[in-house]
Amino acid sequence: MSAGELETVDAHLARVLGAVHPLTPIDVPLADAGGKVLALDARSRLDIPLFDNSAMDGYAVRHADVAAASAANPVTLRVVGEVAAGSADDPAIDADEAVHIMTGAPLPSAADAVVPIEHTDRGHEVVTVTVAPLPGAHVRRAGEDLHAGDPVLTAGVRLTAGRVSALAAAGHAHATVHPTPRVAVISTGSELVTPGHPLARGQIPESNSLLLAALVREAGADVVHVTSVPDDESELDDELARCLDARLDLIVLSGGVSVGAHDVVRAALEPLRTVGFHAIAMQPGKPQAFGMLHRGAEPPTPVFGLPGNPVATAVSFEAFVRPALLRMQGAAEVHRPRLTAVAAEGWGVPRAKVQFMPVVVVPAESQVIGVDARPRVRPATSGGSGSHLVGGLAAAEGYAIVPAEVDEVRAGDPVTVMLVT
Repeated sequence: MSAGELETVDAHLARVLGAVHPLTPIDVPLADAGGKVLALDARSRLDIPLFDNSAMDGYAVRHADVAAASAANPVTLRVVGEVAAGSADDPAIDADEAVHIMTGAPLPSAADAVVPIEHTDRGHEVVTVTVAPLPGAHVRRAGEDLHAGDPVLTAGVRLTAGRVSALAAAGHAHATVHPTPRVAVISTGSELVTPGHPLARGQIPESNSLLLAALVREAGADVVHVTSVPDDESELDDELARCLDARLDLIVLSGGVSVGAHDVVRAALEPLRTVGFHAIAMQPGKPQAFGMLHRGAEPPTPVFGLPGNPVATAVSFEAFVRPALLRMQGAAEVHRPRLTAVAAEGWGVPRAKVQFMPVVVVPAESQVIGVDARPRVRPATSGGSGSHLVGGLAAAEGYAIVPAEVDEVRAGDPVTVMLVT
């Protein structure tokens, strides 16, 4: 690639995803598995349900005894027992007999239907049935959900509450998952001041570390170290050494990656020759750094250097860091959901660069036959996709991704939107 030539977003993403790998799987109790990504396919160890059981509180019956029951022609049965959930009892049922049964209780072997309690007079020694059930009514059959050996979940899915519950119901006490990546966030810049502190001329509140830490957590990783350093190589070196000593899984830096006289990240890392500095054909987010930091015989630690302007930082994270974190977690899908929307208004685009425009969804108009029903979006701020327009991030619901070959977005044009809310 010739000097000054820009690399594509796809090429840089391929570089990143080719260099990071899923963390070595571990076994954890189900109580600790929520939010982690499953590393191995899971099959059911049990039939679900495990046995025929009642779906209602009511009376277990032989269908033939109550098939003609109605309000005008009620049927009276002798109650010969009771079965509660968790009971191992299996009372016999003869002609014109019933067993009082609770939801989830095992169905007596001689019964083939359940009459809900509201279709009876709720009797104790005898019960009157006023509505005939269908054959097999309100019976959950063994294995009707899953049979032992059936697949429950596939590797690469994140364990939501429902999925953890499914594993437990399928007889699992543990799950094999990828560990949660442990991440450091370091913001650089001598102009940065802790939010809320008085600002002198030339200073700004430091927001990137808060932004990146929140994005890391949203991506399912743990933030274990967050700090801000001035444009001082020795201070940055010290922070990076602490991260390496802590054996973190990934380091994210913001600021100092371009070609300015005080770009501290470039000054500190470029001489190592293990971190590359790249100009990417994207707006915002052109300057990017990525590579590995080494310490002794320890495995190398991936490090990202992102541009320091807040919108560029956020876009760069979504384009490159988030997919890397999801790859490290073993996720089957590493990209945000995307949809095709329609531009509610036009906007300018940069020449020969992929544009990531922060957008909001315009409230839907009444659906009219013949009118495009796709969501409509507009820029989140009047300033467009400027990398410094951090205020627009609060409103943005996604980023419209405009290809490099498009020279203008006009009202009514279809646009691909990466959703972030």
